[in-house]
Order: sequence, then C-alpha cells, then structure tokens
Amino acid sequence: MPDPATAPARRAETDADLRRVILDHARHLLVADGYEALSMRKIAGSVGCSATSIYLHFENKDALTHALISEGMDRLHDALTDAADESVDPPDRLDALSRAYVRFGLDNPEYYEVMFQLHPERMARYPAEDYRRARRNVELFGETIEAGIADGSLAAPSPPDVASAVLWTALHGLVSLHLARRVDVRLAGDDLVDAAVRQSLAPFAVG
Repeated sequence: MPDPATAPARRAETDADLRRVILDHARHLLVADGYEALSMRKIAGSVGCSATSIYLHFENKDALTHALISEGMDRLHDALTDAADESVDPPDRLDALSRAYVRFGLDNPEYYEVMFQLHPERMARYPAEDYRRARRNVELFGETIEAGIADGSLAAPSPPDVASAVLWTALHGLVSLHLARRVDVRLAGDDLVDAAVRQSLAPFAVG
C-alpha cells in the first residue's frame, strides 16, 4: 500500500512530468501545424490526457505558447552564459557568444521557430516581465561589446546597444536561412557558418 506521507511528492512529480509532456507535444504541434491550428483539445489528444488536465497547468494556448517561448529563451541564455567566459578577452568572448547563438539555433530548430518565427495574428502580447528576461540574451552581447570598447580590444561601429542588435540580426538571419533550407546546399555547413560569423564580427575589429 502506498505510503500517504509520500503522496504529495509523487503527485508533484507526476504534475511536473505531465507539464513537461504537454510542453513538448505543444512545441511539436506548433511547428508542424502553426499557432492558428493549435488547440488544447488537439494537444490533449496528442498527449493522451483530458483537456481539463492541460488547463490545470496553462490558462489557455497563449499562456502555453508564452511558456514555450520563455523556456526557449532561458535555454538560450544558459547556452550563452556557458560560452561567455569573463576571463576571456572581449573579442574572443564575442566570438564565442556568436557561435553559441548560432549553434543553439541550429541544434534546437523547434524552439527557435517558436521563439522567433511564429507570427500569430491574435496571440496575446508576450508579458513584459518575460520580455525583459528574454532581452538578457542580446544584453550579453552588448555588455561584451562595452567591455571591449572600454579596454580598447573592440571597435565601436555604433553605440553598444545598437551594435549588439545589428550583430543579433546577422546571426538570426544566418540561423533562419539554414533552418528554412534557403542556403545553397553546396555552401551550407560549418565553413559557411564560420565565414558568416567572422564577417559579422569584422566591424568590431580594432585597427
């Protein structure tokens, strides 16, 4: 007979497991079918649970989609902070950040599409607090650029916040084109990624 004392812990573990499964299935469905076709009933059918069970975790599909975006942004932040070794000179740190960003996007295509490429017409606005957390990812680039300007190891093609945003657009374009398979198959691969990152960082070179 199960020990009543352990029931809350088992229930919490089960709830966490179900939430994880819901998020994974919703992510797959979003990428495969798009936001407009997503419904709590469809997710429930994919997971094998009732729609009511999903509503215990997420108020609606907007809240679920926002949770997926936030989860992806947090995972990207982990990848970037792992790459941003503050003991490394700013130019090498900026290079490592750029490559970590591209690698995350290429290795996590579903997350990347949910984070940056969904264009639903009627989804609720992404919460301001979550947006500020997501903005940390670009701020890591800006902080590294500022550090390089301060010690003279990086040039300043524009103010750090603008420069980091411009660099992000270049990296985002590289990832997006690869994921959309819009890059010539004769060129796509590590050599193109390397060349694109180096060219994106060229404006920051000193001298």
